[in-house]
Amino acid sequence: MSNETYYSILGVSKNASLAEIQDAFAVLVNKYPEDTDAKTNQKLRQAYEVLSNHERRSTYDSLLAETKPPSFTATIQLSRQKMSMSDTAQIFYLLVEITPPTDLLRARKPLNLCLVLDRSTSMQGSRLDSLKTAVNLVIDKLAPDDLISIVSYSDRAEIVLEPTHIHNKNQITRGVRSIQASGGTETFQGLKAGVQQLHKTPLEQYNNHIILLTDGHTYGDADLCIELAQTASATQIGLSAFGLGDEWNDKFLDQLVAPSGGRSAFIQEPAQIIDFLQERIQGLGTIHAQNLRLKKAFPEAITLQYGFKLLPYAQPIKLDGSEISLGNLEGKGALAFLLELLLQPQEHESRITIPVEITSEVSHQNNQTQKIHKQIQIFITENPPKAEPPRDIVKAVRMLNMYRINEKVWEDIEAGHVGVAATRLRHLTTRLLEAGEVQLAQQANAETERLANIGELSEEGRKRLKYGTRAMIGQSMKIEEPNDSL
Repeated sequence: MSNETYYSILGVSKNASLAEIQDAFAVLVNKYPEDTDAKTNQKLRQAYEVLSNHERRSTYDSLLAETKPPSFTATIQLSRQKMSMSDTAQIFYLLVEITPPTDLLRARKPLNLCLVLDRSTSMQGSRLDSLKTAVNLVIDKLAPDDLISIVSYSDRAEIVLEPTHIHNKNQITRGVRSIQASGGTETFQGLKAGVQQLHKTPLEQYNNHIILLTDGHTYGDADLCIELAQTASATQIGLSAFGLGDEWNDKFLDQLVAPSGGRSAFIQEPAQIIDFLQERIQGLGTIHAQNLRLKKAFPEAITLQYGFKLLPYAQPIKLDGSEISLGNLEGKGALAFLLELLLQPQEHESRITIPVEITSEVSHQNNQTQKIHKQIQIFITENPPKAEPPRDIVKAVRMLNMYRINEKVWEDIEAGHVGVAATRLRHLTTRLLEAGEVQLAQQANAETERLANIGELSEEGRKRLKYGTRAMIGQSMKIEEPNDSL
């Protein structure tokens, strides 16, 4: 057998106790005596001699870990591999797709999930009713060994449900039904209580995640929330955040999920809550590798300007620090991200090496750290041959540019450049129509008229455009096979 190990020879797990190893050997050595099956008997004795000795077993386990196949692979595409000598800087793109081996797609650790739910006064009525209905329905998406806890908050937090397994469905339903809307919005109180609930179980045995749902601005505690999200991420706790309606701070939610590479999203109508929760829980249900991060080790001639996660959901990437958080490798698909890089002026022919090092903790290997290290090269020549960039990069950049145009509009308005913002919005309207996004184009056109009349955008329109163009990226980015893998 190509994957045969001493553990498989004895038919025991890698975590088997000495007594289990002794019992297995006793049964098998009698089943395959030396005088009738010498070859099998010898293999059994070799396996037993190693696994029954603590020091030899430890050495053997280390060797096994070193020879294991990678738990994820990375495919890298460059927009241009050969670039011209120039006295001006040049932009190019790097697209990375990370996938798990097919034989590991079914491996999973149980989920330790905490729902942190805004119950401030603004949530009363259809919003809170839809939220309760959605929570009661989505718990059926959890596996029997998953844990769920629920925290509601306004200006203080309330523990609705301590960590429990899904078989206590009546208890979960009663807890959700008891939530009543009142008070203001202090998100830190809810997040702090949510982190505490997750810590009631051994974090290393679970995939740990908080889903926050809110409909308003948090009051005076945004910095505390972001600091808590950073601390939680360092202990393998991920965070997703959904904003309901148009009165919440989208920049705050993006900052909140950035440390763990999580997702933020805009829920326009209460009836959509269930769809967003179901989709997110489905992705969290199978996590192959946690806390993927890219080491920032670019050569001096190259500057990282922008990063965006494309799959499994579209989300800006925070570029601060020595490592870039990418989130988890989850669900059935890949994790893909795009980097915009700037090559500084190059006046001589040269070859530049770009290291790409991705690190993660592998869920099915007791959170063992795994690294993939690749080196890609770009060549600076006087007359590089013309070459079309890979289709995936062209598609990603085209979609991403519409999102970035929308973000630039808001920056222009904040800087007082209303005329420039209106011009960008008209350009965005045209681009959206060309892409077949009629509803978003109509929204952009309506905001252009509003901007011309009163000099500002509506909060609802701004969020529709921001998250609408962001969703276009994820919906369109199904990575094709690259022409050349690096």
